[in-house]
Amino acid sequence: MSGSILGTRVKRIEDPKMLTEGGSYINDLRLEGALYVTYVRSTMAHARLRSIDVEDARSADGVVAVYTFPDLGLPPSPPMMAFMNQAMLRPMLAHETVRFVGEPIVAILAETRQAGADAAELVMVDYDPLPVVVDPEVACNDEMLLFPEVGTNIVCEIPLSGPDDLFAECEVIVEVRIISNRLAPAPMEPRVAAAVWDGTRLTQWAAGQGVFGAQGGIARLNGLDISQVRIITPDVGGSFGAKGGTSPEELLVGWLSCKHERPVRWFETRTENMTAMAHGRAQVQYAKLGGTRDGRFLAYSLKVIQESGGYPSLGALLPNFTKLMASGTYAIEKVATEAVTVLTNTTPVGAYRGAGRPEATAALERVVDMYAAEIGMDPGDLRRRNVIAPSAFPYTTPTGAAYDSGEYADAIDRVQAAAGYTELRAEQQARRRAGDRKLLGIGLASYVEVTNPMGSGEWASFEVKNDGGAIVRSGVSSHGQGLGTAFVMLASERTGIPIERMEYHQSDTDEIPRGGGTGGSRSLQVGGSAVAGATDLVVETARKLAADQLEANVDDVVLDLDNGNFHVVGTPAKAVGWAEIASAQDAPLVEEFDFKPGGATFPFGAHVAVVEVDRDTGHVTVQRLVAVDDCGVIVNPLLADGQVHGGLAQGIAQALIEEVRYDELGNPLTSNFADYGIISAAELPSFERHPMQTPTPRNPLGAKGIGESGTIGSTPAVQNAVVDALSHLGVRHLDMPFTAERVWRAIISNS
Repeated sequence: MSGSILGTRVKRIEDPKMLTEGGSYINDLRLEGALYVTYVRSTMAHARLRSIDVEDARSADGVVAVYTFPDLGLPPSPPMMAFMNQAMLRPMLAHETVRFVGEPIVAILAETRQAGADAAELVMVDYDPLPVVVDPEVACNDEMLLFPEVGTNIVCEIPLSGPDDLFAECEVIVEVRIISNRLAPAPMEPRVAAAVWDGTRLTQWAAGQGVFGAQGGIARLNGLDISQVRIITPDVGGSFGAKGGTSPEELLVGWLSCKHERPVRWFETRTENMTAMAHGRAQVQYAKLGGTRDGRFLAYSLKVIQESGGYPSLGALLPNFTKLMASGTYAIEKVATEAVTVLTNTTPVGAYRGAGRPEATAALERVVDMYAAEIGMDPGDLRRRNVIAPSAFPYTTPTGAAYDSGEYADAIDRVQAAAGYTELRAEQQARRRAGDRKLLGIGLASYVEVTNPMGSGEWASFEVKNDGGAIVRSGVSSHGQGLGTAFVMLASERTGIPIERMEYHQSDTDEIPRGGGTGGSRSLQVGGSAVAGATDLVVETARKLAADQLEANVDDVVLDLDNGNFHVVGTPAKAVGWAEIASAQDAPLVEEFDFKPGGATFPFGAHVAVVEVDRDTGHVTVQRLVAVDDCGVIVNPLLADGQVHGGLAQGIAQALIEEVRYDELGNPLTSNFADYGIISAAELPSFERHPMQTPTPRNPLGAKGIGESGTIGSTPAVQNAVVDALSHLGVRHLDMPFTAERVWRAIISNS
């Protein structure tokens, strides 16, 4: 190996198999004699279950068993976190009441998937309709309760915090109500699970983001010791946060396998996925920004109303991150926040790419643009005037976020220069003077986000095989990010063993003893640091073993990273390699390492979106998206680019076309890809990416997260661009998504 491979565009080691053989997904597993689960789901958003007639289904051809709630004998479960209202219990199958369309009511176990689907048509459910609430602000009034015995729809609250005289000294105050539109994560691979009980041990395949979270829940449900449950995650066709937990449908797969002592499998349809898998975002926000006439921010308040859906869910956690990141990149002295999470008769809300942080940025960046318009200042100049200075780091915000490092003004400068911001403004004015029907809009967003927000650590091991190859093992769980490539690069850099001679192992509780999985853009900064630590330990052990074989003092032995050989300083001709060292040992040459970080990290950036709006039709086209993103030290720019590109696509999609919608009775109007706007290359420009590297002191790699950054900056940039295009017509604010109809109506009403 000549020179460092870190920071180079090494191609993904995962891709050759994906492009030739294809992935190995749970639905590809061959399980002899497996039974298939089919769920009968509620067709009503809120109703009493008068009766459930399953007799015809039980006697149908190929049906092995049919279960309703009483048949399971499993008690309803309280919410996953103690701060949620523990009286709002969720059953594995609906009991007495259904609370959203798509809630599972009946589980059918059949010899084939088709037999299960046919039997599901024979189940007769008699509903007694109840009043429905789909508006979270209405749900706050507690006039219609999802749990009448509890007496409230409120899952949890974050009380108002901040100074009382928040806006007393402000010359300018702008405020706005913002909808953070509900999104469907829509991974390529819907939810899927398979399980085998061998009489003493349960093996379950879980398409999630971490095997250990699934292992505990499955063990508890089946009354098993943790050692009796093996969880394996093969390739996963996308997650974006929504597969971070284990749903009731997945949990029952293992339970049914134990009950019937046969393999059991389940795979949901796309419509099931769109109506029953956790959604994202779904906030109503009230943002208020105050300051001086010359553009100094003095105070900011943010009130959040978060939907949880039909049951307490992970979505209730999102306002905590929205609160934490409320003041963004700006040095605002006075900040006040409050939040309430409420039940509605909709699909439960969970974590979705960014999980609370995009919501914070979208609210703040929208109200910052409104402030700029109010005082007649350029949005870029206003942001530069208020961002936190580099000399202030480490910096603790009024909401308690302990920022590690940042160059926020530099990011704004870079993105405006790359976009040709001055020239764009000149073109915009020229078009307006000429009465051009294609309205040009330029939107800017400055963002900072928190990654590895809980500051958790990670496990890894590094093993050298007798043939001189190596195995990297990690407690994180890659589902498309290319983590295996990044981790073997880190190990190769430290050992001189070529990456093509390395294997990457993950996501099997029989091989990986512990780990935190993937989420919150934590994987490289903590998983990579653990890999580096384990590898360094192996190098030190090998140096001592090489010293014995070379009959030299260990302090005189060095590792030549160009060829992976150990030799005495000054005498490279006499050397021993990794194979010689490893094969000479009675035990494997392997070391483990548990990395504990110095805290969360805070990547940042700035995006510029350039849009055209057709004044006659309202159609919006994103012409350019220029992104400057800092993620600390970059291990592999190719992987970083891929993560940012995917995030930009999802962020633009939220701004332009994506929205989960319900009618007033709680019926989903976006239950498949014909109704729900999935972004494609046809709606996207070629992204212009300009990376920054501002190292963090909180891990030895200097790395921060990058998986969610593109999503966080792009959405408000596009929103600001569309409003900017319409601003000369008198449009002050417009909620997403920017469908042609919505934009056209805004144009007409202001013409």
